Amino acid sequence: MSDTPFGFGLPPEEPDNGDEGKKKGNQGGQSGPNPFGFGTGLPGGPGGPGDADNPFAAMFGSMNPNDLGAAFQQLGQMLSYEGGPVNWDMAKDIARQTVAQGTADGVKDASVGVAEKSAVEEAMRLADHWLDDVTSLPSGAATAVAWSRAEWVEATLPVWKELVDPVAERVGAAMGSVLPEEMQAMAGPLLGMMRSMGGAMFGQQIGQAVGTLAGEVVGSTDVGLPLGPAGKAALLPLNIESFGKDLGVSSDEVRLYLALREAAHARLFAHVPWLRSHLFGAVEGYARGIKVDTSKLEDVVGQLDPSNPEQLQEALQGGMFQPQDTPEQKAALARLETALALVEGWVDAVVHEAAKPRLTSADAMRETMRRRRASGGPAEQTFATLIGLELRPRRLRDASRLWASLTDARGVDGRDGLWEHPDMLPTASDLDDPDGFVHREQLDFSEIDKMLGEAAQKREQDGDDKK
Repeated sequence: MSDTPFGFGLPPEEPDNGDEGKKKGNQGGQSGPNPFGFGTGLPGGPGGPGDADNPFAAMFGSMNPNDLGAAFQQLGQMLSYEGGPVNWDMAKDIARQTVAQGTADGVKDASVGVAEKSAVEEAMRLADHWLDDVTSLPSGAATAVAWSRAEWVEATLPVWKELVDPVAERVGAAMGSVLPEEMQAMAGPLLGMMRSMGGAMFGQQIGQAVGTLAGEVVGSTDVGLPLGPAGKAALLPLNIESFGKDLGVSSDEVRLYLALREAAHARLFAHVPWLRSHLFGAVEGYARGIKVDTSKLEDVVGQLDPSNPEQLQEALQGGMFQPQDTPEQKAALARLETALALVEGWVDAVVHEAAKPRLTSADAMRETMRRRRASGGPAEQTFATLIGLELRPRRLRDASRLWASLTDARGVDGRDGLWEHPDMLPTASDLDDPDGFVHREQLDFSEIDKMLGEAAQKREQDGDDKK
């Protein structure tokens, strides 16, 4: 790489001999590089296509006018963005384009028909009825909806923003840090341009990943986090059809099984009020321990080519995040993986208990879903490169066995009662020794809360008596 940050040259100095010098400087391209590495000649003009010394010509000379206009429009969007660390407008546009074109699986998105909506609503009603027999948590979905892929994109982007923005902020700060210290004070406009480019790069890649993921998911909770609005259980009929295509199972059974999973997630997130913040806090805690590979960041920004928009979508594929190998980071990762495993393990256990007596394909679909969650799809792997994190429950099977053992030992109420407080949940070491956890005496946090409340009331009363 050159000594100039990101491969950008410095502006040429003003010639000493006035207009005559300017004319000579414009013939055959500039004698020195400009901030973008472009020549000054325009296509068809002096220094235009055919001038081998003109880098502008080399970049744009072979493009037709439409492509050239699109390239400049995209560059303009990149450099004019002044929002947060991710250009979310760009992300949404690209995600919508991805699902409209069907690039995820070759199947183009389509609006959900009346019959499909009715089938989803009926499946969710039946699923909730079956779950009443296997969990003490009441229904968590006020409404059941059938989404197209585009509707899934619109509904889940606010949560992706919550997940990605903290990491993108770190990249924005790293973009400034790669400049030599003596240049940082005088590089205000350049830093602003770099932040805009960073927001655009993230927007491009997040949009592509969300659009691709929209072609894979079957509901709003596939990644183990509540991505959709509270109180809504959602299924994607188009993706359910793809999911069941090679299973040899009737579409009604597939829909019912996936409705059970969506409804079980909805119950958990609706009636365990601390769970959402617990999971997102674990994600944030892990993200704080990630460091940015500034050398890779330098390479990415230095090689950007406005005439090749696809390059922006590939620029971050290699990832630039490195988890710090510290005890704190390892502990944060263990907390996050355990939390995801406990959520997915509980859902797996209660759904199997509800489905096994009623669906002939319950075992096969359970194993298919377990493997799907364990391996993750291409889009999930893309998010791993973007935020340095895989949202996969690595110990799903261990957690599912533990929840099933708890059901046998303590009953449904005893099992579900553990969700009353985060300190009551099993830990990573408990997943290694489920029998030890199942038969261990548990603290009753409701009694402790009651005692604390009574003590507070007594102190308040004593204070009133002294007045």
